[in-house]
Parts: sequence; structure tokens; C-alpha cells
Amino acid sequence: MKRFVWRLERVLKIKTIEEQKKRAELFALTERLSQSRGELLTQEMILKEIISDIAGKIPQKRLGEQEFFLKCSAVSDNLIKKLKQKVKELELLHKKKIEEVLEARRFKEGLEKLREQAKKEYIREQEKLEQKEMDEGATVSFARQIMHKDKVGEPIG
Repeated sequence: MKRFVWRLERVLKIKTIEEQKKRAELFALTERLSQSRGELLTQEMILKEIISDIAGKIPQKRLGEQEFFLKCSAVSDNLIKKLKQKVKELELLHKKKIEEVLEARRFKEGLEKLREQAKKEYIREQEKLEQKEMDEGATVSFARQIMHKDKVGEPIG
């Protein structure tokens, strides 16, 4: 039997590589997103700790530290806003990349189904050809036996 050759095999390989590449990009993006979220949480926790620390002090010491904190808090607030914006952007990119990976996977799976169908059809056709060859071989063999018996003069049957 001939070996099965599918014309779109190269396309399937390319789509498989493309899907793997997009998965790697998604993984890297997920890492960046979790890193940014961790950074954001850390900054928010630091602010909360400072505020609770200041709130626990006696009023005379608290006023001076509160004033200093309010002057410096603008920088922290700015940093937190930037981190929130970065997280938001990364989340959008993450969703977009997930869609790309799913689309690539669906396309690849569609090609794999087409390949399986083509392979089944190929096997079916090969089996038909083999059966036809076997039938022809049996017919020729039977005809030779009949011809041999006719030449020898033996009765048929």
C-alpha cells in the first residue's frame, strides 16, 4: 500500500508552530501580568501599613508624620495609578492573546479533522483497490483453472 500523503500537511505544521508560539507569548504575558499585580498589591500594602502605623501613634507625633506622609503620598498614588493602568492594559492584552491562541487552536483542530477524514478516505480507497486486485486475481486464477481443465480434457465441475 502506498504511503498516505496529505497536501495540507505543511499548513498543519505551520499552524501547530504558530499555536505553540502564541502559547509561549501568552505565558510570558501572564507572567508580566502577575508580576505587575504583585507589585501593585505590594505598593498598596505598604501604604496601608504606613497609614495604620501613623494612626496608632500619639497625636503630637502623628501630626508631623501625617504631614510628611501627605507630601510623599502623591508620589505613591501616582505609582499606584500607573501600576493599575499597566495591569489594565496587560489584562486587555491577555484577553486578546487568549482569543488568538483559541483561534489558532480551532484552526489547527479543524485541519487535523480534515486530515483524519482524508486519511480515512485514503484507506477506504486503498482497501477498495486491494479488494479489486484480489477479485481480479481470483477471477484470473479461476479462468486459468478452467482453461487448464479444458486443455487436459477433464470435465468441469
